[in-house]
Amino acid sequence: MNDLDVLVIGRNCIDYISVLDRFPREDEKVPLNAKYVEGGGQGGTSASCVAQLGGKTALIGYIGDDEIGQLCLKRLTEFKVDTRHIRIVENAATPIAYLFVNQTSGKRTIIYEPSQLPDITLSDGLEPLLMSAKTISLDPQTTTLGLVLKQRMRADAKLIYDCERWKDRIEDMMDAADYFIPSSAFFDACSDRFEPRQLVGNIVQLNRMIRGQLIVTHGQEGAFYPLEQTLFQVRAPNVHVVDTTGAGDNFHGAFALAIARGFDMHNAVKFSVAVASLSCRAIGGRKAVPKWQEALDLSRQLQVKAVSQLDPSL
Repeated sequence: MNDLDVLVIGRNCIDYISVLDRFPREDEKVPLNAKYVEGGGQGGTSASCVAQLGGKTALIGYIGDDEIGQLCLKRLTEFKVDTRHIRIVENAATPIAYLFVNQTSGKRTIIYEPSQLPDITLSDGLEPLLMSAKTISLDPQTTTLGLVLKQRMRADAKLIYDCERWKDRIEDMMDAADYFIPSSAFFDACSDRFEPRQLVGNIVQLNRMIRGQLIVTHGQEGAFYPLEQTLFQVRAPNVHVVDTTGAGDNFHGAFALAIARGFDMHNAVKFSVAVASLSCRAIGGRKAVPKWQEALDLSRQLQVKAVSQLDPSL
């Protein structure tokens, strides 16, 4: 098998998207302005992003043997994602997520069905696929796979983890991942471990806990990352935000592709921020993902800012 730029392992679902003037309060009605159906899931959206950018990608994950699962496969195939390693689980339902997009701000609210599919495992016979990948991108559904992958992937490949919340065996992933990428919402979800509204301090604390490179995404503020005792930031560019659905997933897909193509940290983060921002120009997480050159051109306009100096002992 020829080299893959990015092997993605993670969740697939379908997004039912409703566009509203505002999200209703409890016991209130608001009119529906428009509705859409799109492929979703962190893994599926990241893989679609890589393919849209011109990268060679394959996806490992599970779907149910239902119409929703077939729609997932159809959308992935339309983006030219290699779906041969997606397992169809008999008598199982493919998850659905219900998204409500605020037409004014572009922000979205998500109500999702917890997946009834089994946890993703790596079957025998995947060695040619695993050894072909320059980078392997893991979504939050795959936290248990970090150490296993490190033993089975090729030595020069990089492991990238999309961290959503504290999960069982996350310490293993903190040790295994070459790039550990949560959003700032991770700190809010772990209020017993991190301080509220203390972004820089929380980044410093988390950086002590992981072996690899930390990057923290922060919505319109772009992304922060410590490097050589300096905390850097790349701010998001000004784009017309229609829907922020999938922006984080697209950041991860773009970052994995940038690393596969040899970008250094500063340029990889700039490229990923550009892709995530441009992907917010249309409803759903996939329609507005840019082509390679558009994303590269915008990334070259972004600035890397040194936010603060870090204690060399950290």
